[in-house]
Amino acid sequence: MQKSKLGLLIAGLFITSFAFGQSEALKSVVNNLAFYKQKADVAFLARAKKSADSLVVTKKDSNDIEKNIYRLIVYSSILQVDSTNTLNQPEGFTDQTAALYEKFAGKNKIFKYQAEMDYSRRCLSNAYVRKGFALTRNNDFKGAATAFQNAKKYGPGQKNINAYIAYANNKQGNLQDAAKYYDNLVSTDSTKLEYLETASSIYKSIGDTAKALQIVKKGRRLLPTNKQLLQDEANIYNNKRDYKALEPLLPQLIDNNANNADITFVAANCYDNLNQFDKAESLYLRAIELNGNAYDPVLNLGLLYFKQSAVKKDEGERNITNAILWLEKANEMAPRDKKCLELLALAYTKTGNQSQLERVNNRLEQIN
Repeated sequence: MQKSKLGLLIAGLFITSFAFGQSEALKSVVNNLAFYKQKADVAFLARAKKSADSLVVTKKDSNDIEKNIYRLIVYSSILQVDSTNTLNQPEGFTDQTAALYEKFAGKNKIFKYQAEMDYSRRCLSNAYVRKGFALTRNNDFKGAATAFQNAKKYGPGQKNINAYIAYANNKQGNLQDAAKYYDNLVSTDSTKLEYLETASSIYKSIGDTAKALQIVKKGRRLLPTNKQLLQDEANIYNNKRDYKALEPLLPQLIDNNANNADITFVAANCYDNLNQFDKAESLYLRAIELNGNAYDPVLNLGLLYFKQSAVKKDEGERNITNAILWLEKANEMAPRDKKCLELLALAYTKTGNQSQLERVNNRLEQIN
């Protein structure tokens, strides 16, 4: 069958070709689309739509594939090029175009118009993506998720739509659904850092630490020098108190964050739990130097010296003195911390300092 004038006129513009013959009744549609191509004036698309709609009057017309394919192409073209809706189409125009597409998508003879249907699908997908963005800007994430789902339906090959769906679900708090789509996004070696980080964060939020760790590890294989992924992996091990797994990460983590008091404290605490006294002591002191208002490194350093007073008998007196020094400092920072007072009581019991022990015990009684 001869290619129509419509197909020849708009093939370059709409990336499509028509596989059906043209009747006299369709000349107005073809001519207006041709004028649009020449002048880039959307008014010609409005005229094309009016002409295409006038072809469908009876029930027989509404089931005529050829006439409705023309309508579908005109509608899809308006969606594609009139993104700001200067033609004032009704709010449901995108859904109306989708319904027209669906009506004929399953027809036996529709294979003759595969290029036209493919073109319409692309236009519909783009239109639903724009609709999703507009709803996102208005914080209607439920509506946005629906729009993006429709966009994926008509553009299944567009992987970036998965990111939009994942984002909309995440903003709604639908973490399980968001995780499912982020899984698709991080499954390839060309994934983006933001997808890896967000997916890991979501899995941590829903309590699936193993999956979060799996994603972070994959990210680190792909981006071994990335500082954020390194920190994410370290945080997971630290929260799990898996200090053996955390230890190999510490040198690079400290190098990347030499002046970060919190990370320095995490490293010190790790070495502390692995009974590496010298490294822990040095890093606790560094953490205190970086942030003199932080309570935890002061308390932990006091506890570290107290533990060492029992382990290193030859340095017992020096360590118990240091323990008391730092525990008293911690007590000044948090006078009602029961744990600190109990440690001080043990330290003064060990030194035999009864007056100080009595003072601390009185404080404990007041708190209790």
